[in-house]
Formats: sequence, C-alpha cells, structure tokens
Amino acid sequence: METGLSYLKEAFGLPDQDIRSYSPLTLAYIGDAVYELVIRSVLVQKGNRPVSQLNRDASRLVKASAQSELIRKLEPVLSEEEMSVYRRGRNAHSPTMAKHATMGDYRRATGLEALVGYLYLKEEMPRIIDLIRLGLQEGDNKEHEQ
Repeated sequence: METGLSYLKEAFGLPDQDIRSYSPLTLAYIGDAVYELVIRSVLVQKGNRPVSQLNRDASRLVKASAQSELIRKLEPVLSEEEMSVYRRGRNAHSPTMAKHATMGDYRRATGLEALVGYLYLKEEMPRIIDLIRLGLQEGDNKEHEQ
C-alpha cells in the first residue's frame, strides 16, 4: 500500500505534475504547512501539555526569524539542487510580509518553505525531517550553552 503523497494523489485521482515548473511561492505555500506540521508533531510527541504551551513553542520555531536562522545553519549541507530551490524561494517577490520580521528574515524563511515544499512534493520526507532536525539540534545546543 502506498503512503504519503502517492496515496493522496491516488485517492483523489490527481495527475503527476512537474514540480520544477511550480512557482517558488507555490512551493512555499505547501512548504509552510509541512514545516509547521513537522514542528507540531515534534512538540506533541515530547509529551502532553496545554495547547497554549504547544502554541507558544510552535510559534517560536515557525516564525520567520527562527526559520531564517535555521536555513543559515543548513546552507552548508544543502545539495546544489536544494540550494537552487532555496534561492528561487528567497528571491521570489511576495505581495505580503510577516508583521514582526525583517525583509531579509522573511525572504530566507520563504526560501526555506519553498525548499520544504519542493522536497515534500518530491516525496522526500526523510530529507525534510533530517534537515529540520539538524537545524533544531544546533539551535538546542546554543540554548543550553546560554
């Protein structure tokens, strides 16, 4: 039995698409949801807590400045293809911007979301999880040092 995106496409009768033709903002649109789902899943799996605490912790990790810091840490381990997708997302001109973010942070966060969306549509969930884990581990280490 197929799982993940393949199962979703089969269940809804969706045709295969050439994801290389997707706009970077379309990739960021789906990537934003996938990134948040990974973060929420990690937080929930750490144990049952009040939703207000889960929301606070999730918000801290999904805001543009946190995503910007995460992608900066990941740039050295990205493949050429991944860097290309990230740059396309980072350089895309969005009609909106996050309220509490610098333009640089917002653009880097959009690039990260585009990369996550691209990897998701390529059905490379293990790579998404590995990248997010790597970025969060480095952040966790810094928090414990302070």
